[in-house]
Order: sequence, then C-alpha cells, then structure tokens
Amino acid sequence: MAAKVKMPATAKKGDIVEVKVLVDHAMETGQRKGADGALIPRKIINKFVCTYNGKQVMQADYHPAISANPFMSFFLAASESGEVKFQWFDDDGSVQEAAQKITVE
Repeated sequence: MAAKVKMPATAKKGDIVEVKVLVDHAMETGQRKGADGALIPRKIINKFVCTYNGKQVMQADYHPAISANPFMSFFLAASESGEVKFQWFDDDGSVQEAAQKITVE
C-alpha cells in the first residue's frame, strides 16, 4: 500500500491549507467470490488518522461500502512548521504511514 499526498510545502502562519490523500488499496469487502468460488476475505482500511506535529487533526472511520483507492480531502490551519503524518489501519492489523513536512513562515 502506498499513499499520494498533495499539500503545500510552505504556508504563512494562519493560512488554511488543503490536504489531499489518495491511498492505494483494493478495499475487498468480503462479499465477492474468487475464481474457485470461495469468498475472498474482507480486507479494508477501517480507520484513517492525520496528525500535525503529533496532534490529531482529522480521523475517518471506513466501512465496506467505501471505494477502492479511497481519496480524502480536508483542510488544516498552518500554525507552525513541522510534520503532517498520515496513518491508515487495515483489517489485518497492519498500519501504514506517510508523512510530509510543512514550513510555516
């Protein structure tokens, strides 16, 4: 799994910046059958969390109806330079991460 993150690398203090994240994930619902006729096990991202310098700024809980390769777009206030970190939690217990730095002038 991987994520594509699009957000500005720099901002002025107090600016509201848009953050866009596209997660590469098949999001298998557990309701389809494979070529052998057996159900394909459920494997979805069930939670997405964004933190800004260690403080949570956004969380989304997902369910089987979410599309493959989910896309998120949200805004945050640029208050200080640091790291914006993204984590997504899978049904199998795995946690994937991505991060991007922002410089606030």
